[in-house]
Amino acid sequence: MARKSTFNRTLKFMLTLCGIWPGASYVLFCRMFWIVATAIILFCHCRYFLTHVHSAEILDLMDCLSSFLAYSKVIIKCFVFWLNERKFIKIMATMTEDWNDCANSDISMRETVSKAKISDRITNAIITLHTMTIIAYCIGIVLIDVDITDSSTELPFFNKLEMPFNINTLRMYRCVLLAQFVNMLMCGWAAGITNSLLLTLTLHAAGQIDILRYWLTQLVPRENENKHESIAITTNKIIQKHQKIINFSENIESIYTYIALLQFVSNTIMICSLAFLIVTAIGSPNAAEQIMKCLLFYTITNLEAFIFCFAGEYLSNKSKEIGIAAYNAAWYDLNPKESRVLLFIILRSQKQLTLTAGKMMELSLKSFTSIMNASGSYLSMLLAMQ
Repeated sequence: MARKSTFNRTLKFMLTLCGIWPGASYVLFCRMFWIVATAIILFCHCRYFLTHVHSAEILDLMDCLSSFLAYSKVIIKCFVFWLNERKFIKIMATMTEDWNDCANSDISMRETVSKAKISDRITNAIITLHTMTIIAYCIGIVLIDVDITDSSTELPFFNKLEMPFNINTLRMYRCVLLAQFVNMLMCGWAAGITNSLLLTLTLHAAGQIDILRYWLTQLVPRENENKHESIAITTNKIIQKHQKIINFSENIESIYTYIALLQFVSNTIMICSLAFLIVTAIGSPNAAEQIMKCLLFYTITNLEAFIFCFAGEYLSNKSKEIGIAAYNAAWYDLNPKESRVLLFIILRSQKQLTLTAGKMMELSLKSFTSIMNASGSYLSMLLAMQ
C-alpha cells in the first residue's frame, strides 16, 4: 500500500500521548495528566532542594537541578504546542496537500517518501535512545537493597525528591518507584518526540525544496510545441510551491522559536551540571554507577541541542539551493519577459529560511558550538569552586 503521510505510527501515538495530536478524542485527559503529574514531580523537587540546600552535597543538588530542568522543559514544550494548535493544524494540512500533489508525479512521490523514511528511522532511533537512557538512569536504584525500617538513612529515589508523605512499607516504596519510573519514561518519550518532530518537519520541507529544484531544471521544455504556454504554467507552479515552502517554514519557526530559546538556556546549564557530576564521580567508590547513570543523560542532552542547531543549519542550506537551481536553469533559452521571473525567485531565495531561538539568534552549528563553549566555561568555574 502506497504511503500517504510523513508521520509514522510511533510519531502519531507519541504526539497523541502528549496531547499534541489535534482531533484525538482523549486529548483533554492527556493534557490534564501531564499538568498534574509534572506539577507533583516538580513540587517534590522543590521540597528536596529547600530541605537539603544546607545539608546535602553539591553533587546531589546538581543532580536535583538537572532533573528539575528536564521535567520543566517537557511541560513547557507541551504548553507551547497546546497554545499553537492552530498553527500545527496548518502545518499538517500543508503536508497533506503536498502528499496529494505528489500523487501525479513519480519523482515527487519518490522524493517525499524518501524523506519520510529517513524521518521514521530518526524517530525510532531517538525513542530507543531515550528509553535506554531512562533504564540506565534508574537501574542502579532498582538493584539497591533498601531497608524501609531504617529511619536514619534517606530512601533512594530515581531523582532527588522529598515526598510530602511518609513511606513506611516496602510495597508503598515500590509503588512510588514504579510511578516515578513510568513518569520518567513518558517524559523521556515526550522530550524525544518533540525533537524528532522538528527533524521530521524540516526533512519534509527539504523534500519539497528538492522537488522545486527539479521543476526549475525542467523549466525549459525540450519540445517546441506550446513552449510559451508550458513555461507560463511551470513558472506559476514554481512560484506557488516556493511560497508554500516559505509559509510552511514560517509556521515551524513560530512554534519552535521559543522552544529553541528554552533549549538554548536550559541545555547549557544541564550539560554543565551533568558534566560536573561525571567529572567529580571519577575516583569515587561508586564511580561506575554514577558515570553510567549520567553518561547517557549527558549524551541525549547534547544530542537535543545538536538536533535544533542542525535543523536550522540544514533548512538554511537547503533554501540557498533554490537560488542556485534557478541560476543553473536554462534561462538563456527564454525570452527576457519569461526569464525575468527567475530573478524574483533568486532574490527571494537569498533571504534564507531560518529557525531562531526566541527570534534573537539563528540556529546553526555555530550556535551549537556556542552552547558547548558556554557549558565548558561554567564547568571550569564549578570545578574551581569545588
